[in-house]
Formats: sequence, structure tokens, C-alpha cells
Amino acid sequence: MVGSLLLRGMLVGVLAGLLAFGFARIFGEPQVDRAIALEGTLGHSHDHGDHAATATAGGEAEEPELVSRETQAGLGLLTGAVVYGAAIGGLFALAFAFSYGRVGRFDARATAALLALGAFVALVVVPGLKYPANPPAVGNPDTIGERTALYFIMLAVSVAALVLAVSLARGLARRHGGWTAGLIGAAVYIAIIAVAQTALPVVNDVPEGFPADLLWNFRIASLGMHAVLWTTIGLAFGVLAERAFARRTGGRFALSR
Repeated sequence: MVGSLLLRGMLVGVLAGLLAFGFARIFGEPQVDRAIALEGTLGHSHDHGDHAATATAGGEAEEPELVSRETQAGLGLLTGAVVYGAAIGGLFALAFAFSYGRVGRFDARATAALLALGAFVALVVVPGLKYPANPPAVGNPDTIGERTALYFIMLAVSVAALVLAVSLARGLARRHGGWTAGLIGAAVYIAIIAVAQTALPVVNDVPEGFPADLLWNFRIASLGMHAVLWTTIGLAFGVLAERAFARRTGGRFALSR
């Protein structure tokens, strides 16, 4: 049964990747194009790989672009979104198989929706609040390693805090009820995240004169793309999982089956 769920998760992930690609193509890529156009004006060089190589210091001709901007915004973005979606869908299916029946008495659709919501908050929203996505022309190439490490530290703290909060809520549910236990778990998660967000250093590489509306629109588009991905996975996978259980067992799913 787990293998069946894994296959369904990957298929749903492909669908989610396609929808995320469409969203990014419509709302995200125009912001990237604007940022690339502004990069030369702002005089802020960095290694983003989305434009042709600049001329060498000796005045030689510009090196040819290895991958055109059109390819990056089209086939490249589509491939990345679909592969990413399939991988996330597969991992989501495994997490669902482990969580179903263990975290509250929810049916397949509710479990998938809650799991997707928790993943979206822990993996996207919380790390993004501290270290949000930036368009081209924003970010110092000399600090990219440090910024990447800080982002993954925040991501790891968020995931660990979520696991701890859920485990705590499960343990308290029998004595204090599901609602009270859930509130306590949420409070613990928020407290840990507040401490982490305060303790980790602030990174602000936005160059002077960079349009605030462009930065805002890019970050909203990035958040929206992830929202489309996780919403699709949470809703579509719940439907497929419920149908799979109805066909094979006619009841609730257990790992032992």
C-alpha cells in the first residue's frame, strides 16, 4: 500500500509542478526580467546565471550565453518545477503514510490537507520570513555561502520545532484533550521559531535604489508558487489516497497492511 501511495504522490507532485510552473511563468518571470534589466543600471554584479556573461576586464567580447533566457524561463523552469514537484510529492506520500491514523482521528483528505498546510508553513513561510527569496540584482556573491547556510539552519529549526510540537501535542491529547494539546503544541512551535528568528543574523543585500515594488512582487510570486504547489498536493493527494483506501480495504489504512 505504501508503494501505491508513493506512486500517487509523485503523480500528484507532477501535476502540482505543472500548475506551479504556470503560476511562476505568469507572475514570477516578468519580475525576473525586470530585475535583470535593472542589474546593469544598478551596477550590482552577482552570480545569478540568468543573463549573458559580462565582458572581460581586458575589453574582450562578451562570452556566449550558455543557456538563453528564453530557455531558462521556459523549458528549464518547466523541468525544474516538474522534477521538484515529483520529489516533493513522493516525500509527502511517505510522510502521509507515517502520519495517517497516528495524528488525530482524521480521514485521508483531512490528514493530507493538514500535513500539506504544516509543510507549507514549516518549509516555506517560516524560513521565508527570515530569509525571503530575492530576484536577480539582489544579493552579494561573496556572501552566498553564508546566506545559504543561514537559510538551511532556519529551515532545519522550523522542521525540528514542528516535529517536537506535534509530538508534544500527541502526548498531551489524552490528558488535556485535542484542542488544548493543539494550542500548547502551537505555542511551543511559535516560541522556538521566535527565538531562532531573533538569534539568527539579519541579511540585507538589497542594493540602494532597487524598486521596492519589484522586490515585493517577486517575493509574493515566489510565495504564491509554493502555495499553489502545496495546495495542489494536499488536496489532490487526499482524494487519491481516499479512493485507494476504499478500493483496497474499505476502511482506514494501516502500515501493517
